[in-house]
Amino acid sequence: MDAVAPGPAVAPADRLRITEIFLSLQGEARDAGWPTVFVRLTGCPLRCRYCDTAYAFHGGEWWDLDAIVAEVARHGVRHVCVTGGEPLAQKRCLALLSRLCDAGHAVSLETSGAIDVAAVDPRVSRVLDIKTPGSGEERRNRWENLPLLTPHDQVKFVLCGRADYEWARELVHRHALHARCEVLFSPSKAELPPTELADWIVADRLPVRFQVQLHKLLWNDEPGR
Repeated sequence: MDAVAPGPAVAPADRLRITEIFLSLQGEARDAGWPTVFVRLTGCPLRCRYCDTAYAFHGGEWWDLDAIVAEVARHGVRHVCVTGGEPLAQKRCLALLSRLCDAGHAVSLETSGAIDVAAVDPRVSRVLDIKTPGSGEERRNRWENLPLLTPHDQVKFVLCGRADYEWARELVHRHALHARCEVLFSPSKAELPPTELADWIVADRLPVRFQVQLHKLLWNDEPGR
């Protein structure tokens, strides 16, 4: 969808750097399949080797919070996903999340889990993407986030192969993640056949939800879809 040009210059405290705002179907997690407005913030301190949104690392445009909330409302759907990049790398993301909740939206936050999520508005569903060894960014996991998770939140693992699966399986059991919130296992596209991951989960009776990224099946990795 076409983005609205940013408004007049405002104080940095009242604005965020945005790569794109668009309407599509949510492709993963609990809200998969729902028409959703995506607010993609610019910038990310991580460099996962399978990243499909590297175009959001740099660039973007400054938007004030009022303009972002108005653009989301213009699309006329309830579900909103704030994503990146790593959205929490911009501190004013917290204010945006609360503003979107105040406007009556069902808001989810896609975050790498490398940044403290304690201050996120409790009305927001935090989707924590735990980085496996195969991602190349395992060291960036902030394990202090795990005790903060509630049934309103979700944990996601993108798995690159059997080693990642066994690593994630052990982590789920060690931290009893399935007792805290919903746990999602996804195969990394072109690295792990979905049927293999599905068979492993069934064989282990693992208390996790298998998922594939719906948007990639429909539109591959096309930006803005």
